[in-house]
Parts: sequence; C-alpha cells; structure tokens
Amino acid sequence: MTDSETREKWDNASRLFDLMGGFGPEKRWRPYKERLFSAMNGKILFMAVGTGLDISCFPPGHDITGIDISPKMLEKAAPRIAAYPGRMTARVMDVHDMDFPDAAFDQVYTSCTFCSVPDPIGGLKAIRRVLKPGGGLKMFEHTGSRIFPFNLILNLMNPLCRNVGPEVNRDTPANVRAAGFTIGKVTNIFLDVVKTIEAAAPIT
Repeated sequence: MTDSETREKWDNASRLFDLMGGFGPEKRWRPYKERLFSAMNGKILFMAVGTGLDISCFPPGHDITGIDISPKMLEKAAPRIAAYPGRMTARVMDVHDMDFPDAAFDQVYTSCTFCSVPDPIGGLKAIRRVLKPGGGLKMFEHTGSRIFPFNLILNLMNPLCRNVGPEVNRDTPANVRAAGFTIGKVTNIFLDVVKTIEAAAPIT
C-alpha cells in the first residue's frame, strides 16, 4: 500500500473514528493506557495521534510531539491537542519518512499503531533512529494470537480488516526485536491479543 493509499484510508476512517473507538474500547483500555503513559519523561514522540482520543490519558506537564499520516485525523484532534495541560504539537507525517534529526527524542509512545503501519519493521527502525541511545519505546498494541481458535479467527479476518483499518494478526513483539530494540517487558492485557510492550533502543 502506498503512502497516498494509507493516508486516504485513514482520512476516510476519521469520519466515524470517535464513534467506533471513543466509548467502549476507550473506557475498557483507559486504565492500562494511563499506567503506560504515566512513565512519560523528557522529550516525547507520540505516534499516530489519530483524533486525539489518547490525549486525555496523558499525564500533565510534558513536552509531546505527535504525528499522524492523516490530515483529517489531526483536524479532529486539534481541540484535544490544544487542551492538553502541557506542551503538545502535532504534524502530518509518515513514520517511514520522518524529518526529525537522529536521537531527537527520549521516549516514543504508540497506541494501536503498529497494526496499521504498512512496513512495521521499517517503521520501527525509523523510530529507533529518532530515539536517543537507550531511549524507551512504550507500546499499547493489539496483535495476532497464538491461542486457538483466536489465531485462526484473526488470520481469517485479516484480509478484510486491512482494507478498512488495521491488520489483526501481526507479531509486533517479534517486529520490535527485528528492528533492533531490546524488549524489557511484554504484558498481556486481554489473552495474548491486547498487550503493552516496553523496549529500549540499543546503546552503541
């Protein structure tokens, strides 16, 4: 999928994104996201801001740069970005082609992001570039499963899901390792499908 196709897909999804994700899912996962985001420190990059639903889970007073490939998503996120009680800016940008300098950030956070990045290992390598050596990558993600029958169900659903939104069967911890990160902790939240991943960029 080209960058323009990805942008168009998420521009289209922005119209119903809050309706689909802003009630049950956000309430269910909010405590886990708040726990993960509570470790924010230093200069932070937040991947795939979307319509900004995660912003209310951020602790106050931080310096956060957000990006998203979809201009329509960021238009909807603008009031939430402006209301954040700290310093937050956001730009339209593709993770595969970020123009930040090397080692620009102390931490990078993701929230249900790497189910949708067209080249997940390439995107994670791009994140590693903009992280300081030893910098933290902290992810709230949904992934594929190794548990039957969920693994079968997710594999069958994936061709349809990828056309309208995220892929649902990726092995994101394996992709994080393949991109050169050291994983410190993986915490399963719902079966082995919804999880947090805490990793660090290598110190060279």
